[in-house]
Amino acid sequence: MLGTMLHGPRDVRCEEMPEPAIRLPTDAIIRLSASCICGSDLWPYRGLNAVTAPLAMGHEYCGIVEEVGAAVTTIRPGQFVVGSFCLSDNTCPHCRFGFPSSCAQREFMTGAQAPLARVPLADGTLVATPGLPDDALIPGLLAASDVLGTGWYAADAARVRPGATVVVVGDGAVGLMGVLAASQMGAGRIIAMSRHKARQDLAQEFGATDIVAARGEAGVAQVRALTRGIGGDAVLECVGTAESMAQALQCARPGAMIGCVGVPHGVALDGQSLFFAQAGIMGGPAPVRRFLPHLMSLVLERRIDPGRVFDLTVPLADVAEGYRAMDERRAIKTLLRM
Repeated sequence: MLGTMLHGPRDVRCEEMPEPAIRLPTDAIIRLSASCICGSDLWPYRGLNAVTAPLAMGHEYCGIVEEVGAAVTTIRPGQFVVGSFCLSDNTCPHCRFGFPSSCAQREFMTGAQAPLARVPLADGTLVATPGLPDDALIPGLLAASDVLGTGWYAADAARVRPGATVVVVGDGAVGLMGVLAASQMGAGRIIAMSRHKARQDLAQEFGATDIVAARGEAGVAQVRALTRGIGGDAVLECVGTAESMAQALQCARPGAMIGCVGVPHGVALDGQSLFFAQAGIMGGPAPVRRFLPHLMSLVLERRIDPGRVFDLTVPLADVAEGYRAMDERRAIKTLLRM
């Protein structure tokens, strides 16, 4: 079969690879209905994460189960399923505490930019829909496997409450999903920080009430002006750079929580500044599996349409163009059709 392999910085190829097979009795094989490129895939693509050997790409997935291992009991062939990028047994103490992304058996999904994928820990990781969904809902269900779940976690970790003033730092797919999540959680005001018109428009469609195009100190000053000098009750940090984290901290009012979901690159926190800011930080890999049943229901009931974050669709054979478009910010998020 054809699949996506990253060989080095900006060297991504669609090439022949072996079809996956059951290795462990807890595995499942699914035929993907669609896959996509994640913003986090751009870190190794740009050479910011070392690639020492060809890397099978893709960790967002949904599709129909083809085969299950002998120990799988809750998932069966023919079901349409969605899974998290963090593979988990959903039974260990961390899973039961609400953090399957820190499961004692945790693995990270790979190789999902391909027609077939092996999913370890299938019983704990995969969630089935009641029946086969309409094709129009597949992009939204695919979004639930990572970016929607991650944006939702950012809002949950920041303790967004009804009526709250929320600041979202980052206008990528996760930031836009954070806007959608904050809106669903009843935020009274959502300030989206974005410099790009298409992303600003989508943020407003997802529920943003204000747009701040400036960055750094100028952006913080605008947020402060919009909030009468108070700052945000909740702040969502959805980028992972030193600049974005500093911006998030400076936009947070005393007592605020910052939901930090951007994978950190070059972020160093000053203990004294953090101490006097009196803001809390909760983050890490999103426990998407905790939210999946609820998020899938919202999509299936057509109460939200997170699939709109996909603004470019290409066939798998053209995956390199999908990466280039996201790298050059010509696309927010690329959907791959098998």
